[in-house]
Amino acid sequence: MTERVPHPVFTEEMRQTHTILFPDMVDIHFHLLENVLRQSGYRAALLTNEGPEVSRTGQKYVHNDTCYPALLTIGQMISALESGGYDPDHTALILPQTGGGCRASNYVSLLRKALRDAGMGQVPVISLNLQGLDDAPGFRITLPFLRKMLACMAYGDLLMILANQVRPYEVEPGQTDALVSAWIKYLSKQFAQGSGYDLRSMKQNDARIARTFHEIPVHRVPKVKTGIVGEIYVKYSALANNHLEEFLRKQDCEVMMPGIMQFLLYAADMPLEDVRLYGGKKSTQVLNGVMLTYLTKYESLVMDAIGQYPEFTVPARYRRLKELAAPLIGTGCKMGEGWLLTAEMAELALSGYSNIVCAQPFGCLPNHIAGKAMISKVRRLYPEANIVAIDYDPGAARVNQENRIKLMLSIARENLEKETNEQKRS
Repeated sequence: MTERVPHPVFTEEMRQTHTILFPDMVDIHFHLLENVLRQSGYRAALLTNEGPEVSRTGQKYVHNDTCYPALLTIGQMISALESGGYDPDHTALILPQTGGGCRASNYVSLLRKALRDAGMGQVPVISLNLQGLDDAPGFRITLPFLRKMLACMAYGDLLMILANQVRPYEVEPGQTDALVSAWIKYLSKQFAQGSGYDLRSMKQNDARIARTFHEIPVHRVPKVKTGIVGEIYVKYSALANNHLEEFLRKQDCEVMMPGIMQFLLYAADMPLEDVRLYGGKKSTQVLNGVMLTYLTKYESLVMDAIGQYPEFTVPARYRRLKELAAPLIGTGCKMGEGWLLTAEMAELALSGYSNIVCAQPFGCLPNHIAGKAMISKVRRLYPEANIVAIDYDPGAARVNQENRIKLMLSIARENLEKETNEQKRS
């Protein structure tokens, strides 16, 4: 029997002495979250180090059979510590845990082992979860803190979706990114003042955000509309997907990235789905039902704000995504991104973003089942869907990934040209 190795715990005293590092994933959302952590009394720093050193460090301390997101997040953290930029005696690390069947639930244990192997076993690791999976007396998720974190995700979705629909057409390059930065600063200031995260002020802020993006001068010309789906970390993280969003923009595409709020709704809803399918505790229904209702209100504020302006495409709401999944895959398929991934491909095809990159870590079983294996079925139901599945792992050549995407885009451009010519003739 393997002996359990004790690990350091993040204490109340460490709030004053330790810097908490966390890996990057969704840029806008996590910059807001970094500010919220600092305002809550933590010394927080969002890691942005990348390059081959991150992957090499991950491979050194994490078994290569472990999924790519674990390798990269752990590699990014240990690489930052080994760089000398942070004192291991006064640094803590934080990682989210879903508590589900995905290997992501084991990242914290893997990180602790990697730290011991790297000679930094004194570094505490905080598990960010709502299931009470780990003990960290110095890091508590209070109700106001939780509301601010959820507000960060909702605002992040709104800013991301609007920026992606304006940036490709802006008359003055850089204006969209400058507006995103201004809103991050403004919202963070509101959070610091104890406002901006209640539903009333969020409704006001969301409407103002949408209006400011609507007011950016644009020159709209036909462009290839491309969607990105996949495993949540590889889908969003530029480090993991070799700056996929940036690459698509350079290929003169408009990119649609499904919001992270849909994944949070999915995470809240799936325990209810378990109860429906298999039975379970009444308390699960009550608690998750409350969370689902609350998150749905956030979702509605975002979608309503986008829907004020006809030039913007409003993403499907979670309830609609679940309807789209029904003819394709069972909603009991919930490991990793599960049926949500399949539904997102269908929704993108329906909303005009039919050229889809399915980004997945090589060997991620849930994503190979709900993503890659479902492509042919999605195509049968939505013939306009032009989908390419791209595997990401340490041994994958970036040039090969980009060439496969370029092949998909060549078909997309042919389709766009035909559509444009038909519109001219009519």
